[in-house]
Amino acid sequence: MARVGLEKLSKVFKGTRGEPIHAIKDVTLTVEDKEFLVLVGPSGCGKSTTLRLIAGLEEVSGGTISIDGNVMNPIPAWNRDIAMVFQNYALYPHMTVGENMAFGLKLRKFPGPEIEKRVREAAKMLGLLPYLDRYPKALSGGERQRVAVGRAIVRQPKVFLFDEPLSHLDAPLRTQLRGEISRLHRRLGATMIYVTHDQVEAMTLGDRIAVMKEGAIQQVADPMQVYDQPANLFVAGFIGSPPMNFFKGTILCNDTGAYFVEPTSNAQALHVRLHEQAARRLESCAGKDVILGLRPEHVSNHQMQPQRETTLTATVEVIEPMGGETCVYFVSGARRIAARLTAAAKMEVNQKVTLALDMSKAHFFDPASGLALTYIDCQK
Repeated sequence: MARVGLEKLSKVFKGTRGEPIHAIKDVTLTVEDKEFLVLVGPSGCGKSTTLRLIAGLEEVSGGTISIDGNVMNPIPAWNRDIAMVFQNYALYPHMTVGENMAFGLKLRKFPGPEIEKRVREAAKMLGLLPYLDRYPKALSGGERQRVAVGRAIVRQPKVFLFDEPLSHLDAPLRTQLRGEISRLHRRLGATMIYVTHDQVEAMTLGDRIAVMKEGAIQQVADPMQVYDQPANLFVAGFIGSPPMNFFKGTILCNDTGAYFVEPTSNAQALHVRLHEQAARRLESCAGKDVILGLRPEHVSNHQMQPQRETTLTATVEVIEPMGGETCVYFVSGARRIAARLTAAAKMEVNQKVTLALDMSKAHFFDPASGLALTYIDCQK
C-alpha cells in the first residue's frame, strides 16, 4: 500500500471581505503503510479539509503532501490512486449497486471480466451480493454506505480516505459498520485515514488518533495513550465522555506533604493531598497555579474506595442510568463534577454524598499554556 506524509501543510481560504481564514496551520503528520489513522476533533477544526487536501479536492496553500515519497501537490485528484468515501454516500440513483461499484473502473477502461471479478469480490466481502441488481432507493442507509465503501474497494487504491462515513446513520448501524470497517482494514491491510467528530469511533477504530483543534494537530498517539496521557487541556476535555473534571488551584508543600488547594476561603474549597509520586514529580511547581484534572471514572462514592484517597462533599444534581453504569453529575460549591459509578450505586437528586478523588490518577496542566505538566499513574 502506501505511506502518506504531510509536511507543514496549510490551507488558507478568503473570507467575505477578502481576509485570510487559516483552515489548516502547518500540519506535519506521517501515516505509516497499512496504518489506520483517525483525524478527530470538533466541527470546523480542519479535519475534513485535511482529507480533501490529501485527495486533491482542494488546492494546497503551503507545505507538501507525499505518498511513498512522491510529492502529490501537482498531481490531479484522479491520478493520485486514492479512493474516498463520503458521508452522503454519493451514489448514482439511476445505477444499480453493481453499476455504482463498477463505474470508476469503467471510466478507467478496465476490461469487463476484471470489473466483474472485482465487484463480486467486494460485494461478497461486504455482504452485498444479494443487492447487486437493486437501485440505491431500495437500500437502507447502512447498505448504501456499504456500497460506497465497496466502490472504493474495487479501485484497489494506495490510500483509502473516509470523511465521516457513519455520521448519518443511527446508533446501532454505526456500531455495526464500525466493526465492518475495522475488519475490512485488517483484511485488506490498507492505509486508511478516517475523519470523525465522534470520539467513540476514533477510540475503537484507529491504530493512532490525531486530535485537531483550529487547524492544528494537538496530539498524535495510540487511542489509550491519548486517553491516559492527554498532551493538553483541550485533548483531556475532548476525549472522554463525560469529559474530564477540571479544578483550578495551587500546589502547596509543607512538612506533612504536598497538596492541591483551591484559592478560596469557602468551606467547600478543595484541599486534597497529592499522591506521593505526584508530589515528587511536581515538587518544582510548589507555590504555582495549576489545573487538576480527574476523569469521571476516578471520582466515586467514598464507601467504595480505599481509605487512602481524598474526599469532598457534593450534592447530586443529575442522574443518567446507562445500564451497566450510571453517570452522576454533582454540585459542590461553584463546581460541577461528573462521575461514572457502578449501576449498584443508588442515589437520589439533591442527596448529599461524600466523593472520593483517586489522586493516583490525577492529571496536572499549566493554566497559561494548557500543556500537561505530568501524567501520574501510581497504581501498582
